[in-house]
Amino acid sequence: MKIKKMPITLLEIMIVIFIIGIIGSVIGRNMKGSLDEGRSFKSEQSSKQIYDLLTLQIANGESFEKIIKSPKDCLSTSGFISNPEKLFKDGWNKEFVIQKKIDEEDFVVYSEKWETFLKGKKKFTNDKMKEDYPWAFYFEDKEKI
Repeated sequence: MKIKKMPITLLEIMIVIFIIGIIGSVIGRNMKGSLDEGRSFKSEQSSKQIYDLLTLQIANGESFEKIIKSPKDCLSTSGFISNPEKLFKDGWNKEFVIQKKIDEEDFVVYSEKWETFLKGKKKFTNDKMKEDYPWAFYFEDKEKI
């Protein structure tokens, strides 16, 4: 007894391709969220590291005005890091902005893309962001950025 093989129809092939497309789009959408989370994490870690290193430079006698004016130069001559250009970029490859707080001898390491991500994705409010990331966001002096 001979078994006759049934060929795959065009409709069956189209259904399989359609299902693969749906699965691919779901995976792609999830990967986009993961990439943005990774960029946010990089921005958080880099901004904190920049803040800590610049604060250390101030403690070592560097003038506050020089830190605000040229933070990359201060870090490149400090010997703490070898590539300040790379450190001064957030997860979206945009430059961090060093901003002095009003009436304080303190500063923030600010990233507009990171702020937009936190406000959009995680629904952070200004108060929550100031509480969780005090070295990165300062909204009273926003117009100077």
